[in-house]
Amino acid sequence: MEAKINTAVLTISTRSSAGVREDTSGPALCELVMQKLGKVVHYKVVPDDRDRIISEIKKICDDGMADVIFTLGGTGLAPSDVTPEATRIVIDREVPGISETLRLKSMEKTDRAMLSRGISGVRKNTLIINMPGSEKAVKECFDIVRPVLGHAVELIKGQVKDCGRKDE
Repeated sequence: MEAKINTAVLTISTRSSAGVREDTSGPALCELVMQKLGKVVHYKVVPDDRDRIISEIKKICDDGMADVIFTLGGTGLAPSDVTPEATRIVIDREVPGISETLRLKSMEKTDRAMLSRGISGVRKNTLIINMPGSEKAVKECFDIVRPVLGHAVELIKGQVKDCGRKDE
């Protein structure tokens, strides 16, 4: 395992936040993070409400609580899916390669991946990655992004020693 990364997990689901449906994707990702990445410093279930999502992301980033925030859910085409819009409001810089790769690699599993509108970006010193809400998709997406997270966090914090290219 590389350097420990402090991680926040936000499940975006009105039904789960109201206790109508159990959140399985958030705890599954928390377990993966603890096994393979570092420490979960914050986990919360937030309703599909743009202002609540914005507030929660800002709080985590502005307090310097986490190096990475994973949002789970709210990235589809339903009228209530507002996670990308909320994320776009709070980020300072977009990181399109992460979300493009998540969609591309997920397309190998299901053609529905092309319907994901998730984005990724940086606010202050925190990387924010929108992922789909299903437990299976969360696990697959985590495996896709995990290898670059340590380097991404170093870049964001200005701690890069080399670019990490395989041909150097």
